[in-house]
Amino acid sequence: ALRERLPGCRVVLLTSITKPGILRGALSGHIDALVAKDIRPGDLATVIRTVAAGGQVMDPVLAMTALQARDSPLTQRETEVLRMSATGAQPAEIAERLFLTYGTVRNYLSSAVVKLGARNRVDAIRIATESGWI
Repeated sequence: ALRERLPGCRVVLLTSITKPGILRGALSGHIDALVAKDIRPGDLATVIRTVAAGGQVMDPVLAMTALQARDSPLTQRETEVLRMSATGAQPAEIAERLFLTYGTVRNYLSSAVVKLGARNRVDAIRIATESGWI
């Protein structure tokens, strides 16, 4: 949104999040700097100066965490069904919205649970969310 409204705006992201999917999402947002929230004040000033001068700064640990994230094992439909389930939609409602049978939706949810090595649907939603897949 900043890039659209203020094209010349430079973005420094301070984060304490180390979940690969979220970091990948941040990097895909065309930020100019990604640094840990606990950065020393003097180092932060250097980062800000570098970005203001047109440079980019990436914390190597955060960048490696983002780059080492694995791709989603879920199909597009499994992802869509799991995403809808994460909003609280029940299988019957998901089936109606996607023009699928109730059994097909249950199969997609079960498949997602197995592929993610989750204990149940809620755990699958957590894993997929933390990984940045939904």
